[in-house]
Order: sequence, then C-alpha cells, then structure tokens
Amino acid sequence: MKFSGTDSYVATDDLTVAVNAAITLERPLLVKGEPGTGKTELARQVAASLDLPIIEWHIKSTTRAAQGLYEYDAVSRLRDSQLGDPRVSDVANYIRKGKLWQAFEAEERVVLLIDEIDKADIEFPNDLLQELDRMEFHVYETGETIRTRHRPVVIITSNNEKELPDAFLRRCFFHYIRFPDAETLRQIVSVHFPDLKEHLLTTALTQFFELRETPGLKKKPSTSEVLDWLRLLLAEDLDAEDLRRDGASALPRLHGALLKNEQDVHLFERLAFMARGSARR
Repeated sequence: MKFSGTDSYVATDDLTVAVNAAITLERPLLVKGEPGTGKTELARQVAASLDLPIIEWHIKSTTRAAQGLYEYDAVSRLRDSQLGDPRVSDVANYIRKGKLWQAFEAEERVVLLIDEIDKADIEFPNDLLQELDRMEFHVYETGETIRTRHRPVVIITSNNEKELPDAFLRRCFFHYIRFPDAETLRQIVSVHFPDLKEHLLTTALTQFFELRETPGLKKKPSTSEVLDWLRLLLAEDLDAEDLRRDGASALPRLHGALLKNEQDVHLFERLAFMARGSARR
C-alpha cells in the first residue's frame, strides 16, 4: 500500500516519503504547515490514491477527545424512562458513536482525518494517546472494549497555533508542508488550470511571489488563495497586460482574493505612496 500522489494533487517527494513511512510504521502522520497549503486535502487524496474510504473529524475549540470515541445521552434516556419507553432497558440505545469508533469498526481499512487538532484544548492530544497507540478503548456504560478491525491510516493536521505535547509527538510521524517553490506552484496551477496561457501564468505568479515576499505582511497568501485569484482572473477574462500595475497602486488586480486583512492592504497603499513620492524627487 503506497501513496504516490494523484492526478489532482501534486505531492512532493518528501511528502510522499512521509505518508508512506507513516503507513509502514502504523503511526499517525502529523502534518503541519501554513493554512491553505493542502493539509486537509492531503488526507482526501491519500484515501483516493489508496482507494480507501475516509472518515473526517474536524476539530473545534469546544471539541472534547471523548467525543471522538462516543457520547452517552443520559438526558434522552431519563426522558424516555419517564415516558415508559422500552428502549431504556438497553443502554446501548443511548450511545452515539464517534469518529474513532466508526473508523475502528469499519469493515475495511479507512483513512481517518483528525483535522486542525491545535484548535482544541491543550489536553486534547494527550486524551487520545492510548486510543491511537493501542487502537482500542473501553465503553464504561456497556462494559465492552472496542478494538480496531483494520488499523486505519491516521492523518492529523495542525496549523501550528499552539504547541502539542511531547508524549503525543513521540507517537506520530511528523511532516511540515513547506510553501511550494515557484516550479512546484506552477505544477499545482497546471493541474487546476491546464489551459492557462503561459504569459498570464508567468506574470501572475511573479506578482504573487512579489506580494508574498513583501516585508511586513501580516498574512501571507497561501496556495488555495492563489488558485482562487487565478480563477477570478480567468472569470474576468484578464490577460497579462491587464495585470500590469501603474504607479498609482501597488496592489494587484482583484487583490481581495490574496490579501485578507486591512493592515496588509494599507501596507501596499503606503508602499505605493512612498513610491510616488520618490518618483517626484
């Protein structure tokens, strides 16, 4: 079982090695990187490449680790007991299976995505240590132990918003997705826009990297944002000449797809003002 990328996802050699190493070691693959660099999409493409179903668990700030195992609905059971519902005799009727339970009991091997684990409380990763290590957990209400039938391929993503515990990191295979270089980004764009004219592509990517590398930028635009920008350029039927900037503005056309806060917009406005001042001297 080897991952080698797909027709719709450009996987670098080091990323391919990381995925296959995690599969071989039967360890969770912890993927970090800037938002928008394709971490979540990686799990979907691994599932597609290996022809496996995928179960996605998207983490929020309020998510508890126990929710990934199961939840016991004691309130519904109490209400039903007051109404004389015969289902109350079986506590299993009030157990709601979580994403890990679904992955463990699946009829075939699956890819389990635990997305943006760093959004949750700092104790969240530690609370999953034993379950991800042993691939089993105990259901106290029913007294049963749930063990995995087919060990899932576990992919965990993080935007690096907070540090993860060392004990958790020790159990993972780690990979950091670096922002793609110009040639890799060109390949990614070609997958999504195979008919994009070369002159427009070159001009757009040149402007994009100039923008991204501007000192003082609060949020650098990501891979997903440059794809959105190119989609807009095509929708507006713009060509390379239309992207040529004059001295009045340092901002690229349709910059709202790339710059996502007012500080960065003001930065480019100040740069344009300074450039005009220098030109008058």
